[in-house]
Amino acid sequence: MTRPRLGIIGMSEGNGHPYSWSAIINGYDPAAMAQCPFPSIPAYLAERSFPQDQLADAEVTHVWTQAPALSAHIARAARIPNVVTELPRMIDEIDALLLARDDAEHHREFAGPFLRSGRHVYLDKPPALSVAELDELYALAPNAHQIFSCSALRFAAELQLTEAESARLGALQRVVGVTPKCWERYAAHVIDPAISFLRPGPVADSDVLSEGSSVRLRVRWESGLRGEFEATGQAQGEIALTYIGERATIKKVFVDSFSAFRSALELFLNGVRHNRSATSYEHLRELVSLIELGRPTPSVRGGSCASDATPRCGTPQGHRSNVGHRE
Repeated sequence: MTRPRLGIIGMSEGNGHPYSWSAIINGYDPAAMAQCPFPSIPAYLAERSFPQDQLADAEVTHVWTQAPALSAHIARAARIPNVVTELPRMIDEIDALLLARDDAEHHREFAGPFLRSGRHVYLDKPPALSVAELDELYALAPNAHQIFSCSALRFAAELQLTEAESARLGALQRVVGVTPKCWERYAAHVIDPAISFLRPGPVADSDVLSEGSSVRLRVRWESGLRGEFEATGQAQGEIALTYIGERATIKKVFVDSFSAFRSALELFLNGVRHNRSATSYEHLRELVSLIELGRPTPSVRGGSCASDATPRCGTPQGHRSNVGHRE
């Protein structure tokens, strides 16, 4: 398979991935993209050189959303030739699916027919809200390598420690991750990078602190490393990891949405071409189990993920990276 044909499904509230992911692959029409309801997407796309920076060895050929007018606009903005009104039509006309919705409670509904048909599926983070739900998704797929999921921030170089920084820290004692918005949709942005970079192993114990729409999960891994992950519930705020060692503390802030998204999409496409997945069940189970540990009770669930009426592309307005949607 030299040039995979991709379908894209959207949108969940506040999530502009159908615009950003499709443009990274197809390129985009500047005039149409200027009308994207997520202003940071055309802003950071304009900072790049097209077609040099796009993933031109694949094509998003089909788009579906719950609103035909929205689908049509995404198609114009990201040069997608086919607007689909009935999802089953898409299955036989694509090689792989981008499920660009971060409402994981609907992933099984949308991904199920594509997984059963043998298609590779990129599940927007988080893949599921419980290990049981994750297992249900894998049970739908004839082969485990059909499923790919991650927070794209896992590939953000600016969140990773350099060798010099690791040496300056000394023995790492604690990692602290903070993100705006709600736990269920945003916690993956700090948990996935942390466990990918540090590989801390099994959790020994944990506790959860909830106040208003803020949720904070504290964990201690069997290795002795401690972690603290907070979704503030606020509409605005940076996404950051702070590494605390015996000799120093180093804070790293996420800033480059385009590069993170592009890296994640490129990895998924390599898997489609070679019939494998770059995200293992074991890793996704570790991620989802931590999300499940911190999952808030119904009385505090939602926060700004559900109530934010202004579309934002990830991080808050005024922050340069604005993750291109809800991230």
